[in-house]
Amino acid sequence: MAAMLKEYSHSQLSLRNGQDKEEIWIAYQGIIYDVSASRLWYKGKHYEHWAGQDLTHELPDAPHTDKVFAKFSVVGKLKVSG
Repeated sequence: MAAMLKEYSHSQLSLRNGQDKEEIWIAYQGIIYDVSASRLWYKGKHYEHWAGQDLTHELPDAPHTDKVFAKFSVVGKLKVSG
């Protein structure tokens, strides 16, 4: 599945932070999710987490597991920089 997804750079992801564009995106383990429809991501903020970035390393501190991402649409994959 990941091979067929459109790639987005970190800077493209950062624009979908709930402030610069209407879309609210987050990345987790290289996959970008659209969380725009979630009231928990109002204006790009979810508790102490901000949209428009890779939240892979922040999940261990969350009170939920990665299964929460199944609720959201996949929009693409995060381009590996380097």
